[in-house]
Amino acid sequence: MDDPTDLVEQQLMILLRRVQVIHMSTAHGAVDLERSAYGILCRIADEGPQRLGSFATAFGLDPSTITRQVQALEKAGLAVRERDPRDGRASLLDLTPVGRRALEETRTHRRARLEQVVGSWPVEDRHAFGRLLQLFNDGVDQLAPPPLDRA
Repeated sequence: MDDPTDLVEQQLMILLRRVQVIHMSTAHGAVDLERSAYGILCRIADEGPQRLGSFATAFGLDPSTITRQVQALEKAGLAVRERDPRDGRASLLDLTPVGRRALEETRTHRRARLEQVVGSWPVEDRHAFGRLLQLFNDGVDQLAPPPLDRA
């Protein structure tokens, strides 16, 4: 392919198909985290407790979809809603100790599996790959429509 955008699009489609393979091959531990659960738990661990609306915006999903996913996390004992100290009318979703352990265990296993894929690459290539993925993700974020004003 001569056009680099064509190559990126083709490889992105292949990556999207591989994501399921990666997810299935990294299921591990006492808690088998679904992709949606893993994404929500990672976001909390990386960015702290959040309102449900922030997940809907970040993942480009309808709030009702996020609500169902969060309810499943709460039912499994992986996450808990707590009153937002800045606004008592709202709640924040946070990890429970069980959720934190399940996420840490899953992340450790996933990262070990990814190491099997990229571990033989020169370290500068791994840094470049991570940097380019971040650049791509930041660009995709710029395409996202602004959040709806529900005021």
